[in-house]
Amino acid sequence: MILSDVEIKEAIKKGDLVFEPELARDQIGAASVDLTLSGDFWVFKREYVGKKLDLTKIDFRKATEKVVAERMELKPAELVLGRTIEKIRVAPDLMGTLEGRSTYARMGLAVHVTSALVQPGSDNRQVLEIVNMSPNTLIIHKGMRISQVVFSQLGKKTSKPYAKFGKVAIRQ
Repeated sequence: MILSDVEIKEAIKKGDLVFEPELARDQIGAASVDLTLSGDFWVFKREYVGKKLDLTKIDFRKATEKVVAERMELKPAELVLGRTIEKIRVAPDLMGTLEGRSTYARMGLAVHVTSALVQPGSDNRQVLEIVNMSPNTLIIHKGMRISQVVFSQLGKKTSKPYAKFGKVAIRQ
């Protein structure tokens, strides 16, 4: 079951969903919560751009470097990792799905490639795989509400909350 705005607010009041910093009232939509882009980005290091990368031998932590910026320019087909300002704590019987926002999608901006799942029991900021799918250079800015998350109720609590068992989550 997908949570409505009423159910999202109830889950926040109950402590099953916690957002840090606290959400602005207008971030909660009819069935989603808008998420804000921070100024933390990860870009490919020069030595990896245009190279053949064997994904069994290298992962994103080695191939990218962190850049802190107020804005980021993305050329056509360029990928950058971004992160949300909001840290989300999710109860073990809830999960979230990251979605793009149509305002930006219609301009060719994709905000996650495949890792849309906010696992039950998460307690972290969301990493966004931001790709420019347009033929134009697009500029994104810190503070943009670039993504949204839709929450669903699980039938039972997970036995493996992500904040405790997730390999990447433990370091976030």
